[in-house]
Amino acid sequence: MPMRSGRLEKRTRLAIPVKISTLREPSAGERSTTENICSLGIRVLVRHARKLNERLLIKSTDGELETDARVVYCERLLDGRFALGLEFHGEVTTWLNKSRGSGD
Repeated sequence: MPMRSGRLEKRTRLAIPVKISTLREPSAGERSTTENICSLGIRVLVRHARKLNERLLIKSTDGELETDARVVYCERLLDGRFALGLEFHGEVTTWLNKSRGSGD
């Protein structure tokens, strides 16, 4: 049986303002905006690199959405920022509802 590569699920383009912080220091964090989302995770652009498998707290700036996530990739971009692929570990139903427009 051939191995599957690439995305398991199509992502939805969605810009939600978020604050990204470590689980150890949830009050200190970096503000960003999601680029896209699916039931498995999100992609965000940040100023600081993160380590693979690092656990982060992702919270919408309106305080409505919150979950923890794991860094699955950290890609340096030409403008000096980093693209993070984050895999959700917490409840994601509300994030998905927001992406479909029913969370507003």
